[in-house]
Amino acid sequence: MTPPPVARQIKRAADRGGAVPKDLVTLDYEARFLRRKVLHTVHDDPILVDLAETVSLDHGDCFVLEDGALIEVIAAEEDLIEIRGGDLIRLAWHIGNRHTPCQIEETRLLIRRDAVMADMLAKLGAEVSEVSEPFIPEGGAYGVGRTHGHDHSHVHSAVPHVHVHGGHGHDHSDPRDEAVNDD
Repeated sequence: MTPPPVARQIKRAADRGGAVPKDLVTLDYEARFLRRKVLHTVHDDPILVDLAETVSLDHGDCFVLEDGALIEVIAAEEDLIEIRGGDLIRLAWHIGNRHTPCQIEETRLLIRRDAVMADMLAKLGAEVSEVSEPFIPEGGAYGVGRTHGHDHSHVHSAVPHVHVHGGHGHDHSDPRDEAVNDD
């Protein structure tokens, strides 16, 4: 069996120019954060991604194969919550305060489906609905990396405790505050 072609570099969408990709891979938000993995193109051809470090890929970025061919990354449809309302800035603040990845548009916000977040946002006056579409959230504060979401589906005990996520942490000293402000 022949080993799959290897991609050791990426080319950002903005730097691609008119180059036409040889094939496509469809990846959800989590899968677009990788360093080394065998992926299958839409034509079911395997490629080995073997990057020097873990990267966050955006819709339209490309893997560069050793022969120079490009494999374009397409954001996959995901189960999301669409958030609308008269005060999107305030709603975005509450989402960001929970370190939740968020796609910000002029008339709506999108986050991954999370019943606790949907309930909190509805209580804050948001119109929430479930949608399925590509998820392309904002990147890190300096234009690289990504935000670190975390799960709120677990039940907190009355005992103060600390969460650590990707090098930062926060405590839950009073579980009654969690529904409004957990950081």
